[in-house]
Amino acid sequence: MANFGKAQGVGRLEDVRLLNGRGAYVDDIAPKDALVAYFLRAQMAHARILTLDLAAAAAAPGVHLVLDAAGLEAMGVSLAMQGAQVTCRVGVGAGPERPVLARGVVRFAGEAVALIVADTLVQARDAADLIGMDVEELPVALGLVPGGEPIHPQAPGNLAFDFSAGDEAGVAAALAASVHRVALDVVHNRIIVAAMEPRGAWASYDGRLHLCVNGQGVWVQKRELARMLAMDASDVRVTNPDVGGGFGMKAMTYPEYICIAAAARALRRPVRWMADRAESMLTDNAGRDLIARAELGFDADLKITAYRVNLVSNLGAYNSQYGQEIQSELFAKVLTGVYDIPVAHLGALGVYSNTTPVDAYRGAGRPEANLTMERVMDHAARVLGVDGVDLRLRNVIRSFPHRLLSGEAVDCGDFAQVLTLAAERGDLTGFAARKAGSAAKGLLRGIGIASYLEAILGSPVETSRIVIDADDGLTMYVGTQSNGQGHETVYTSMLAEATGVDPGLIRIVQGDSDRISHGGGTGGSRSVTVQGTATRATVAALIKGLTEFLETDVGVKGVSFSDHIFAAPGSNMRLTLAEAAEWAREKGRTDLLDVAQTIELPAGSFPNGCHVAEVEIDPQTGDLRLARYTVVDDFGNLMAPDLVAGQVHGGVAQGFGQAVTEAAIYDENGQLLTGSLMDYALPRASDLPFFEIHHAPTITNTNPLGMKGCGEAGTVGSCGAISNAVLDALAARGVTRVDMPFTPSRIWHWLKEAQTVAD
Repeated sequence: MANFGKAQGVGRLEDVRLLNGRGAYVDDIAPKDALVAYFLRAQMAHARILTLDLAAAAAAPGVHLVLDAAGLEAMGVSLAMQGAQVTCRVGVGAGPERPVLARGVVRFAGEAVALIVADTLVQARDAADLIGMDVEELPVALGLVPGGEPIHPQAPGNLAFDFSAGDEAGVAAALAASVHRVALDVVHNRIIVAAMEPRGAWASYDGRLHLCVNGQGVWVQKRELARMLAMDASDVRVTNPDVGGGFGMKAMTYPEYICIAAAARALRRPVRWMADRAESMLTDNAGRDLIARAELGFDADLKITAYRVNLVSNLGAYNSQYGQEIQSELFAKVLTGVYDIPVAHLGALGVYSNTTPVDAYRGAGRPEANLTMERVMDHAARVLGVDGVDLRLRNVIRSFPHRLLSGEAVDCGDFAQVLTLAAERGDLTGFAARKAGSAAKGLLRGIGIASYLEAILGSPVETSRIVIDADDGLTMYVGTQSNGQGHETVYTSMLAEATGVDPGLIRIVQGDSDRISHGGGTGGSRSVTVQGTATRATVAALIKGLTEFLETDVGVKGVSFSDHIFAAPGSNMRLTLAEAAEWAREKGRTDLLDVAQTIELPAGSFPNGCHVAEVEIDPQTGDLRLARYTVVDDFGNLMAPDLVAGQVHGGVAQGFGQAVTEAAIYDENGQLLTGSLMDYALPRASDLPFFEIHHAPTITNTNPLGMKGCGEAGTVGSCGAISNAVLDALAARGVTRVDMPFTPSRIWHWLKEAQTVAD
């Protein structure tokens, strides 16, 4: 078992099926006789519903059911969804109800007001047009400033939470005594997740409820369905089929799932719903959306003396499932990044606005914390007139374990080595020549560096169950859920290497609450670490049981499983796993062929790394090109290097999108102006260079695999590196402040403003 987990000799198992159109996505496998659900959505961002007349819609051709909030309540459905609340300076954050259908007031454009279920989508849409709704418009609250007309009576001034972590008084004193002080405001633009597959689900009822949803785990949905529909949990089944991207956005319960489940139960007919792209962009939980003010103090030797961040984050109209935790507890978790800072403090305000709720997006609080840290570190180097790499090297953590502000301990790392290697691989010494080459073409060139520290999130508990099948293959039941990361490949590889079973005979079962008793789902870069550890424990238990059986039945001692063979000294017994299993089966010991183990990791791990970005900018147009990109990561042991590279590539691409092309924009009336891919610019392959990825692993002791997780790291490090590169390119023209996204128009205006000041 010493080498358990190294994925060898197995290509990407999912690729042929998914790339040839044989995937089983939620809309592919909906029952053919399913009715179609459609939602009437609010057109105004904030309004009181005066009348809502459903009669004409209910009588329309093909319509089977029309429901509003009152109708759902009459069916025994609880309207109130659960939302996260954090411990604040005084009490906890505000907890206003989020109803699954608007109850009396709509609070963001796109909020579901009524459900229509019909034979066809066209009929449902036509019926929605017949619903009479009169409203009284209310003041719209936008932006990131507490105050204004309350959206919820429970939250005066629209303040959702007031969170504090660290030593506020100690930081104030240390900053006051510092030889140098620098401060910077960092804007984190709102992001629309835009997963490849929009949200969708279908539900059926035959005495038990079955919800099939493209999510990131089944147990949260199962729990919420049972609670809100007042059902026994044993009567609720939730499944996840193939999922085309989640990124945190699909981890939580949404109103549509509760509504179609209630409709299926009421009608005793399957009901399906699939968002189109515009509906998804309007109603999917958004990401980021905050402004942070960061302050650093330094002594005479340029060692950091204190760090303070005060931020305001937008929660949208309601608390989403994890929303309050992200820019408070999760931001605080890695507040100080890779730096040894003696005293730090985070003050975080959350505010409600008449916009779509904000929740987890790849990295969830850790990208925001690291971007803030790396922007102010780069700013400090510029203000103090020192080299940015040298300033970072003076301050990186060098002694482990290192206790963070959160109280958690980073058990290992070599942040100085990672930073030094990134500077070498990114060829910082050759940058001057490349910059001169760009200048010769009339282009501005900048280089940016950003270190990062990530913290693995999610439940530390996971279960793996392995069954030896009659065909000599293995079926493994896992508690995580692939959204395209390649779980089938890595789990199969790990199991094949540990047991000697042909990968073609290994089957991975995920995403079914009837077949898997419990699990932690996917999110927070946890999957392979916890599921791999659980699988390791289960293989060990399986081998131990068969070993003891063989010793007892054959009557030999010292049986061991080595090189995929059961053998014993002084005996000619040599059995494969399949042969040992067949022997046990013949002896009636089928209990040995179905083994499960649950593990709990004692602590989380901390992936870390450093990104180096180079950009070229055309000052005549503001057009930006990402010219070079280098990454050095410390992920501990790598289970499947190709899959790791894919995760880093995707994460960097999403970070580039936030930094350069993406921003969700609302007008003064709370109307989304970027509600289609004509208006919201996702990055394209042509926007990105080939990435150069290197590894400098240190092996963690927080799990027996020695791995640290990698799923979100690319996003955690990329925004800072790109932001610092853009400012470096523009600084020569007098630009002193840049904020994401770095669109051509914004860059052009910054250059013109700087020129005007200079003139």
